[in-house]
Amino acid sequence: MSAEKVTPLGERLPHPQLLLAIATLRDRALAAGTRNALAFSIANDPYSLLHYRQAVVLAVQGAGFELLCISGLARPAEDTPYLIWLRRASTWLASQLPDGEPRWLTRAASDLPPDIADGWQEWWPEGAWCVPLHDRANRRLGLALFLLEEEPPSHLQRLLDGVRTTWAYCWSALTGSHRRRWRPGRRTLWIAAAVALAALCMPVRQTVLAPAEIVSREAQVISSPINGVIERMLVRPNQIVAIDAPLFVLDETTLRSQVEVLERQVAVAEAELMAASQRSFDSPQAQSQLALLAATAEQRRAELAGVQAQLKRTQVNSPRAGVAVFSDPDDWLGKPVTTGERVLQIADPSQPAMLIHLAVADAIALEPGAQVTLYLTAYPLTAVRGAILETSYQAKPDANGVVAYRLLASVDGLPAQARLGLHGTAKLYGERVTLAYYLFRRPLAALRAWTGW
Repeated sequence: MSAEKVTPLGERLPHPQLLLAIATLRDRALAAGTRNALAFSIANDPYSLLHYRQAVVLAVQGAGFELLCISGLARPAEDTPYLIWLRRASTWLASQLPDGEPRWLTRAASDLPPDIADGWQEWWPEGAWCVPLHDRANRRLGLALFLLEEEPPSHLQRLLDGVRTTWAYCWSALTGSHRRRWRPGRRTLWIAAAVALAALCMPVRQTVLAPAEIVSREAQVISSPINGVIERMLVRPNQIVAIDAPLFVLDETTLRSQVEVLERQVAVAEAELMAASQRSFDSPQAQSQLALLAATAEQRRAELAGVQAQLKRTQVNSPRAGVAVFSDPDDWLGKPVTTGERVLQIADPSQPAMLIHLAVADAIALEPGAQVTLYLTAYPLTAVRGAILETSYQAKPDANGVVAYRLLASVDGLPAQARLGLHGTAKLYGERVTLAYYLFRRPLAALRAWTGW
């Protein structure tokens, strides 16, 4: 039996320093925090093993490639002749790697296009070791080019194959390309478009939101009967008052002074009339003044009666039972008022209603009888429902300066939450329209306002 030659185990295993360098390449790749940092590691760290003239790292971008890093350069210059040629050369090199495995390409052994062959001869050495990087789904992520004078040893290529897998794994993790991206087909797009079109034609109820408050349908305005100054308020806000209950009193100082002056003027006029009557028996001239003096005395008595009547109206009483609705009493004390100026309201709490201020920009077609739902700020979990009773045809600025329409709506039943003076947000329901009109009504209105079309 012939003796078989056995290779020692130490000669079959790689050198420890080589294994340590391979492990260092993997560690640096795993430590990269961004794709650019990984590209920098791929371009510069393998130099101690391959001793290449230059390394180029490119990323797939659409149908071409994007330059990420060139060994020895922190940032490559843009739009240089070399980079312009490199974009064309990278596309051709990628076409020579159909199976995704590294390949050694030389200028002499490759059937190069003329423009690529000229640039290779000018800028590159004899060969290029092309290392494609793919993810788990075999999609190409990038391309690493190591420019060498001769092909790397086979045992080194086998060791670097594991490093290439690590580079591809880190690249995929940093870019998220390992996730499967769902791309709808043409049929799916047509179905989605049909569903969207059908949804836009779906009839929906047109709605709008507007600020509102609880008021009384039966409220009587109490105004000042004469010109004067309010001396004191005899009721408090939201106080329940009975019929003929005193509400407020006007200052009587000026009127009482006028009464005293007019009383003296009446006395003087009556005295002059009596004296003229006594002289009329002897003097024809005095007899002719009787009619004038009688008229003057009557005028003074009428003026006195008018001021005395005003004096009796300085205290204003409630004409009906209800709740006194007004602001802070201190705002009225000492305030001059004119005849007919509104001071407060006497409202009937048993007949609540909703007063809605619908802004012109939000206005929709609403008719009497349209449904209304009011969400009060004090009771957000309880809705007050009703229907529109009347709408104003002219918009006017409200207390906040917003031009709005005034709407009055009823309150169904007599809920305990419908207390006078409470505010909230009312939701008004209009007629049924398509979903497309509901969504694009305001954008179309704004477009027409801007364009005038």
